[in-house]
Amino acid sequence: MSTTKMRPIRETIALDEALAVVAEATRPLERTERVRLANAGGRVAARDAASEQYVPPFDRAAMDGFAVVAEDTFGAGRYDPSVLRCVETVFTGQTPRRGVSRGECAQIATGAPMPHGADAVVMVEGTDRSDTEVRIFTPVYPRQNVGRRGADIVPGQTLVTQGSVLSPGRIGALAAVGIAEVEVYAKPSVALLSTGDEIVAPGQALAPGQIYDINRYTMEAIVRSHGATAVGHPTAADTLDALSAAVDACAAHDLLVFSGGSSVGERDLIVDVLQERGEVLFHGIAVKPGKPMVFGRIGETPVLGMPGYPTSCLSNAYMLLVPILRRLAQLPAHRPRTVTAALAERVVSTTGRHQFYTVRLEDGRAVPAFKASGDITSMSLADGYIEIPAQTDIVEKGETVVVKLFVS
Repeated sequence: MSTTKMRPIRETIALDEALAVVAEATRPLERTERVRLANAGGRVAARDAASEQYVPPFDRAAMDGFAVVAEDTFGAGRYDPSVLRCVETVFTGQTPRRGVSRGECAQIATGAPMPHGADAVVMVEGTDRSDTEVRIFTPVYPRQNVGRRGADIVPGQTLVTQGSVLSPGRIGALAAVGIAEVEVYAKPSVALLSTGDEIVAPGQALAPGQIYDINRYTMEAIVRSHGATAVGHPTAADTLDALSAAVDACAAHDLLVFSGGSSVGERDLIVDVLQERGEVLFHGIAVKPGKPMVFGRIGETPVLGMPGYPTSCLSNAYMLLVPILRRLAQLPAHRPRTVTAALAERVVSTTGRHQFYTVRLEDGRAVPAFKASGDITSMSLADGYIEIPAQTDIVEKGETVVVKLFVS
């Protein structure tokens, strides 16, 4: 057993300073991979993608109706219709068998190729058909109700730029020109490692003094929600040898996230492992909850030591882990959805520490949900959180606050 003594955190850094340190120490991944278009949603394009063809690839009907020579309809009206001979019917997926000449028309479906010679479509609502004759009551001008070849996309047009997130619309544009695969930046691989002799995986029976592992699962949900792959590792015992072996087992990952072991107790040893294997960039952050947090590097790999208390761990994940994940994945900064609400109760904060304070929304009010750093229901029963700056000690009842929502 370690003989390390209690080591209080005597100095902390401000949240904005911690974020700057994290950004400087985290390098975006340059690895790329090719993925099927069906699996590319939400990924980040690693290079530009351009079209090699026209979309649509042919002139097509924009409405159900009749393809006509527009001039044949000039002057048509309800009491003096133009009368045309219908020479064929064209459905989507078919090629017209013949062209349309003056005095003729072709019944056509939305999206079907326009017959040669036709330059407009009369909507079916403005016509009346009997056998082979069609009476046109509504005149049209050339190109009316016709989607022209290349009206949407032309060869050489850039559809996706390097670094852009592949949204549903961008996926659709790539599909429109027949691109089946796209090159994207690889997802960061994140090792999740809980520490502590008291930690047991859900599903197992608890022995006296044991608790279930909460943080592994909350961290996994965060990681997967922000463009990375979570890889769980076995719980590490509270010894230097066990933690060192766990670090060795995680060497191939892009980010190591420890839960527990970052506080000041004699068996909180993450700092020792970091100092031995790499460097500690900060230990202790002026936030509430979540003060006992450590960040460093082993080689070029960032390492986060998260507090063991569930609410502290999860709040720090929103504030610091999310920016790291998105920077590694080359995703843009996260912008949570926000709402404004009147604070339902007076909140007294801790001067000098930036507070992450959970609330639930009830009838347009922000009702405090925070209980204690160790209580996961401080998060699970909340809709979002407000941030109270370090220099603010009181937020009065009725004051308008900005609530950052957990679910976008």
